[in-house]
Amino acid sequence: MMKSGAFQTALTGEGRVSGIDQEGRGVVRGAGKTVFVAGALPSERAVYRIVRRHKGFDEAEAVSLSDVSPVRREPPCPQFGECGGCALQHIEDSAQVAFKQRIVEEQLWRIGRVRPQRWLPPIYGFARHYRQRGRLRAQWTENGLRLGFQTRRSHRVVAAGGCLVLPEAVARMLPLWQQLLGALLDKATLEGLLFAQGSRVLAWQIHTRRPLADAVRARLISALAAWQEETGTALQLWLSHGRGAAECVAGQAADLYYELRQYGIRMPFAPGDFTQVNAETNELMVARALALLNPAAGERIADLFCGLGNFTLPLAQSGAQVLAVEGLVSLTRRAQANACLNGLAGHIRFQTADLFACTAQTVAAWGHLDKMLIDPPRAGAYVLVQALPAGMPKRLVYVSCNPATFARDAAVLVRKGYVLEEAGVMNLFAQTAHVELVARFEYGG
Repeated sequence: MMKSGAFQTALTGEGRVSGIDQEGRGVVRGAGKTVFVAGALPSERAVYRIVRRHKGFDEAEAVSLSDVSPVRREPPCPQFGECGGCALQHIEDSAQVAFKQRIVEEQLWRIGRVRPQRWLPPIYGFARHYRQRGRLRAQWTENGLRLGFQTRRSHRVVAAGGCLVLPEAVARMLPLWQQLLGALLDKATLEGLLFAQGSRVLAWQIHTRRPLADAVRARLISALAAWQEETGTALQLWLSHGRGAAECVAGQAADLYYELRQYGIRMPFAPGDFTQVNAETNELMVARALALLNPAAGERIADLFCGLGNFTLPLAQSGAQVLAVEGLVSLTRRAQANACLNGLAGHIRFQTADLFACTAQTVAAWGHLDKMLIDPPRAGAYVLVQALPAGMPKRLVYVSCNPATFARDAAVLVRKGYVLEEAGVMNLFAQTAHVELVARFEYGG
């Protein structure tokens, strides 16, 4: 029976894989329909079994492969293919980046009919133990509590104790958390466990459906103190419940921060705040974006979707006057505090505004802008780029985490007279199909 445009089937097929999609699946074209084959790589010939059919495409799993790609490898994680966290572990690290650039190229042309004048060298970043922020799901099994990531096509949780993208300190502590939380809490109470690795401290946040009893809180704080002593790792404990804000109950909240070392900037944050998951590669990304923007003293520059100030504060160091706009009041306040902490508040004007409801009047109220940096979420910045007047700003740097919405927005900018001068991928999420990119547009009139 058809459900949501798809149904289960046992049909099989065969074909040559011509590309790879944003989920890391091989693309087979032919017989009037595209098939996305999990586990297949470009240049391989796949025999596949269709698992879901849709009106315009099918989804399939590889049954057998021939003409095996030279960049295929044995996945280093035994849970690859089951865990929903990684999609590209069967591909050599450098080849993952090449495939991601191909995805950007294809999306830019297919959706936006745009090509950059020049491709930037990729930023490869770190491929192991890089994920410095994450949310682990909780599931009770016959063997007790399991903490980890959800499987691809179910709500079942795969234990993450040996995960190769988690920080080693996080992976080592997960069995301790499973034993302790499994003994103290039940499935009606515990919702999940967050972690955030800062420059000098590892923070853990326990999220529950209701407040914890004082005795339980005391047990958790005592256990954390013992683990800190045993491991030699500086730890923090945060507690949150329902929709309430997290409270730091062990350690000093101000000790949780990341650094932009090239700029001498310290960025405090809370475990639930949005920060890039790969701190080392984030520094490379910030440096590249600023090099493309080339800020100068006296210029007026907008940093839109500014978050905690990841780009804002380095921009302000140039002597430019920065307008920083963010949609969430809580993030705007934290960004302001970070600007004050780093002695840059005098160069920045913060504003809270919904950039998904941006109009020409909104942009006009900002006044003249020489340059602009935008770093939107996956939905992109379509409404914003539509609202920009022709020629203002002259230079725009776009940091994107979704090639499809970037391609759509790039087409709008090109129609307005901008030229896509440079673009390049950045591998912030190694082993996953997630693609990050940065691009520079210049107004050509």
